[in-house]
Amino acid sequence: MLIAIPSVLTPSDVTALRAVIDAGDWADGNATSGPQAALAKRNEQLPEDGAAAIEGGRIVLDALGRSPLFVAAALPLKVFPPLFNRYAGGQAFDIHVDNAVRLKGDFRLRSDLSATIFLEDPAAYDGGELVVEDLFGEQRVKLAAGDCVVYPASSLHRVEPVTRGTRVASFFWIQSMVRDDGERRILLDLDRAVQRVAADKGQADRAVIELTGVYHNLLRRWADA
Repeated sequence: MLIAIPSVLTPSDVTALRAVIDAGDWADGNATSGPQAALAKRNEQLPEDGAAAIEGGRIVLDALGRSPLFVAAALPLKVFPPLFNRYAGGQAFDIHVDNAVRLKGDFRLRSDLSATIFLEDPAAYDGGELVVEDLFGEQRVKLAAGDCVVYPASSLHRVEPVTRGTRVASFFWIQSMVRDDGERRILLDLDRAVQRVAADKGQADRAVIELTGVYHNLLRRWADA
């Protein structure tokens, strides 16, 4: 399941975040790459232990916690500390798959989901689309600054060359309480349906209560919390 989540960061959040990360010491993006990714990756990245990445990551994590759609779609158990990259002058990230397990010191995470938050106005640069391959073909994603896309980390994906301007983004991985992508999709669809029924009938309606019970019983069956 690939899902776009609008306005995870507000315009003021984006401005504050860009002030932090733009002043950071950018370095070769292959500092965090595995052997296969290092052959495909051409970009710059903030060192993950640098002050700019740590402060920027805090802003991103705070925003994710305020996004009901992100929580409903990802059902996060763990979120890898957000990282930041930028592409310019023809830089790109060729087709690859993300590592199954991410490590940061003693912190270990199974990467069920990958996420990108776009941090630049899409009109300000050419290229830079995130291209995710799934059973239905390629999905090309280029969103407004502050918008997020979440997709299975098992997907083959790439970032197209940036031929004008600079593409700036935050990226990170999520270990979900619900490991199976199909089960997460069922829960998200059910959650959305419950919210629509509740908006029409009210939270105290018997049908809303029963559907909410079905949601939580499925979550109880599938979740690893």
